Amino acid sequence: MRGLLLFLFLNFSFISISQDDFMVWTEIGAKGKIVKNLGWKMDINTRFIPGVQTFFPQVGLSYKATKWFKTSAEYRFIIDKNKYGNFKASNRLNFNLGFKHDIKRFYGSMRLRYQYAFDRVNSEEYDGDFDQAFRFKPAIEYKIRKSRFIPGISAEWFLNPSYGPKQGFTKIRIAVGTVIELKGPQELSIKYQLDKKFRDYGAPKRHVISLGYSYKF
Repeated sequence: MRGLLLFLFLNFSFISISQDDFMVWTEIGAKGKIVKNLGWKMDINTRFIPGVQTFFPQVGLSYKATKWFKTSAEYRFIIDKNKYGNFKASNRLNFNLGFKHDIKRFYGSMRLRYQYAFDRVNSEEYDGDFDQAFRFKPAIEYKIRKSRFIPGISAEWFLNPSYGPKQGFTKIRIAVGTVIELKGPQELSIKYQLDKKFRDYGAPKRHVISLGYSYKF
C-alpha cells in the first residue's frame, strides 16, 4: 500500500510540474547620468522557453526627486512569438514611481508602474506583461556585511484597468534572488520567480530563472 501511495504521489507531482512553464530570462544593460539627478538606462532582454520566445530592447530616463523618491519612463520595442510560432512586433511605454527607504542594512522599496501598449498585433488574449496594466511591486533587500551579495525578495501584482471579464487583478509574481556587486561599476543579478494567474485555474504556473548584468558609466 505504501508503495502504491508513493507511486501515485510521484506521478501526480510529475504531471503537475509538467503542466507548468519553465523559462530563462536574460538582461544586459548599461546606465549613467546625464546631469545631476537625471539618469539614462539602456538594456536588452531575451526570454527563452526553450528557444527565443520574446526579445525587447529598452531605453529609459529617470529623475531622482529626493533621496527616497524617483520617477522614470521607458520605451520597449517588443518582438514576441505567438501561439502559432510567428514573431510579431509591438511597442510599450512604462511610467514608474519609485519609493525607497533604508533602515541600517535593510532596503525597502515600492514601485508603482503604469504600462501602455500600442500597435499590439498578436493580442489573442490579455497578457499582463505586455498589455495595458497597473503594477504594484513592494520589495526588500539586505546588504550583508563585508559581502558583495545583496539578497532580496519581492512580490508584484498586475491590475488590468480595462472593462471586461479580465478586469481587475490578473496575476501575481513572486521573486527571490540576489544582486552581486562586482569590482568596478558592474553588477550581476540572479533570481527565481514564480508567476501565477488569478481566476484562471487551468493556466500553468510559470517558473523563471532570471540572469542580469549591468554596467554603470
